[in-house]
Amino acid sequence: MKKTNGHNRERKNIAIALFFFFCFLFTAYNMKAQQLPQYTQYMINSFTLNPAVAGTQPYFEACSDNRYQWVGITDAPRTYMLTFDGPITQQHIGIGGYVYTDVTGPVSHTGFNSAYSYHLEITKGLNLSMGLTVGIMQFAVNGSQISLEEVGDPALTSAQESVIVPDIGCGAYLYGRNFYFGFAAPQIVQSRLQITQMSTPANELVTHYYTTAGYNFDLGHDFSLDPCVLAEYVFPAPIQFDFNLRVLYEKKFWLGAGYRTLDAVYAMIGYVYQDNLTFGYSYDYSITDIRNYSFGTNEIFIGIKFDRQKNYKGVPQF
Repeated sequence: MKKTNGHNRERKNIAIALFFFFCFLFTAYNMKAQQLPQYTQYMINSFTLNPAVAGTQPYFEACSDNRYQWVGITDAPRTYMLTFDGPITQQHIGIGGYVYTDVTGPVSHTGFNSAYSYHLEITKGLNLSMGLTVGIMQFAVNGSQISLEEVGDPALTSAQESVIVPDIGCGAYLYGRNFYFGFAAPQIVQSRLQITQMSTPANELVTHYYTTAGYNFDLGHDFSLDPCVLAEYVFPAPIQFDFNLRVLYEKKFWLGAGYRTLDAVYAMIGYVYQDNLTFGYSYDYSITDIRNYSFGTNEIFIGIKFDRQKNYKGVPQF
């Protein structure tokens, strides 16, 4: 009788998991999209892309990711992000949050989000997580840094003007010990953006689609291989793919390389010190015409793990 109840509970969990998963797919399918800050080392901290990743590891982690794009070009994009996430083991819950700022000359984009995820065990060694993120975003223009062709043009003042809008996103994450498959859709609320009094109110937030997948191959002799792919869709642009491959030694030191369609090729290096501190660096070389004016893109990642969960009931990943 107990065994029958266990099977019924497992089937119920699978049904609930599939229901939520297809709800996420349906929600994202009916949204438009917009480009968001881009990161090369997303595979080290996938929480930046998908709130459902929160709580998939048996520890809390705080991370800093700083990206300096197109070095050598005046007012090129700079992106700074701080993230925090971890598990609440007894309730099968993950929590987290992040704050970021993306600056391109006189234009800035700043956001703060909190995240919640719930994890379901589908079968032994296979979990499905559903995540939700809620926050606010600020878009600002510093008019004092802009030189207008016609002085006194009412389209823009010399003061800093901004608009604050809500931000809601969702995600799903299917994962086991050696693999993962995720889907996320940030900015599902289509908030209108009117930064200046003269600007058109037709601009609005639109959703950006992320699909990620990865696998860990054990090569023996303390080596492993981690291929990963990220697909991004931003309407009306074509789908952009990011393919990368890392070779790890003792899961502490890695070298990697990748290719981002319509954008760049890149190289990565990283090291984990005493299982607590993670350091990562990547360099992007553009394959577009902008390479004639730029020295490339640098990205620096630092992460610290703490409060490891002794009674972790999830499926710790590679």
